[in-house]
Amino acid sequence: MKKRLIISLIFVLTLGANLFAQGDDLNVERNQGWKQFSRKNFDKIDFTKKKITKAQLGKLNNDGAVDELALLRGVVFGKRGRVFKERSIQDYLETQTWYKPKANFTNAVLTRIERDNLDLIRLTEAVKHSNVQPGDLRLWQTAEIPDDKLYVNSPSDWRVMIAEVEAVHGKRFDDEPWLQKYFEERYWYNANANYTPTILNEFERKNLEKLNAKRNEDRKVAIAVGDMDKFQNVLLTEDLLKGLTMNDLRFIRNEFWARRGRKFVTPGFRAIFEWQDWYKPLKDQTKVKLNPTEEQNVKLIEREEAKLREKISTEPITNEMVDGLFVEDLRVLRNEIYAKHGRVFKDPNLQKYFAAQAWYQPNPEFKDDMLTETESKNLAIIKEVEENSISKFAEVEG
Repeated sequence: MKKRLIISLIFVLTLGANLFAQGDDLNVERNQGWKQFSRKNFDKIDFTKKKITKAQLGKLNNDGAVDELALLRGVVFGKRGRVFKERSIQDYLETQTWYKPKANFTNAVLTRIERDNLDLIRLTEAVKHSNVQPGDLRLWQTAEIPDDKLYVNSPSDWRVMIAEVEAVHGKRFDDEPWLQKYFEERYWYNANANYTPTILNEFERKNLEKLNAKRNEDRKVAIAVGDMDKFQNVLLTEDLLKGLTMNDLRFIRNEFWARRGRKFVTPGFRAIFEWQDWYKPLKDQTKVKLNPTEEQNVKLIEREEAKLREKISTEPITNEMVDGLFVEDLRVLRNEIYAKHGRVFKDPNLQKYFAAQAWYQPNPEFKDDMLTETESKNLAIIKEVEENSISKFAEVEG
């Protein structure tokens, strides 16, 4: 487990460095792709009155630097002023003179013909996807999903896809506010107070079984890094955070800031977000602010992090609990066990850090034999992980 996480982090760091080095080339390809797509003049079509055809969609390219189907979907919505979280779409729209973003956009403004056009685009996208993704389940209402189209997904994506089978028929998810809000933002969703599972056909039931079975193969947590867009206006709960490691909690906490445009200085943090489609650091960092819901979510995560840190002195820990943390974090975590007993540190940086903690009471008489058996075992685990961890300041060279 430990080696796998270390290898994964090295991969992320390498990926981040490679993407940075290749950024200019990718931008050139993307801009050329945008120009080619713009020449097809889809922005000249009145999608409220005219239907697009399968033949038109068949001529679009989604194998290069630009996914033209996604851009067309962006144009249909963009004509109404929708602002996208998908940066690959939003960045394109912002280059178009006709695009006028509207913060108050809602799907209610869409006409029947616009919805038909979007249906055709989305279902065509679903056909082309190599694996089933959120938004694709309408395609599979009359067919069983092949096993080779069910890949590993994030916990929230699994939850969305499983729920989507029934959301297509209007099921409400009032006991999961974030999920209900997610579907209310889909143009095709119509809540049905009279929904019952009895209306599901045999294919939908079989697909539900397959989705649940695939998710449960590796189900450990309810949410993961990359899921926080669903909680920017919906509160997290302690139950949703169950099973997350210190590393998981730290990354999802920083994800809220990343989604608001924070620029991360240390390479270790930067590499986690810079390859994400939605990540776009603001030039003016003074404008990076969280909304009240995000602030509450960050505080909840911080409290959960504090609980895990407290356990290090009172309960046995596992390698998995601290795997993935940077070497600097592990060093502080290891010394925190000593600090709880008042140890005075020779390292001025460590001493300054712990002296700033409200709970720290220096004890010049501290000796190692004051540690409990649990603390000694936890120290050994942290030290072992620390010896194989990566610095947050590590840059990939080559």
